[in-house]
Amino acid sequence: MPKMKTNRSAAKRFKMTGTGKLKRNKANKNHILTKKTTKRKRNLRKSAITDESNVKNMKKILPYMK
Repeated sequence: MPKMKTNRSAAKRFKMTGTGKLKRNKANKNHILTKKTTKRKRNLRKSAITDESNVKNMKKILPYMK
């Protein structure tokens, strides 16, 4: 059986935490920042845990993530 391929775009966007959860960065921090409040931009800096409903699919496209 051939090796499974990792989805490279997902591999660059997600990291595994020590407890096995998937960590991701928040969206909307790229451009058009002048109309967003300082508080909103500050909160977008923090990383977030991927929702449980998406984890099953993410583990499928990231088969070798430890």
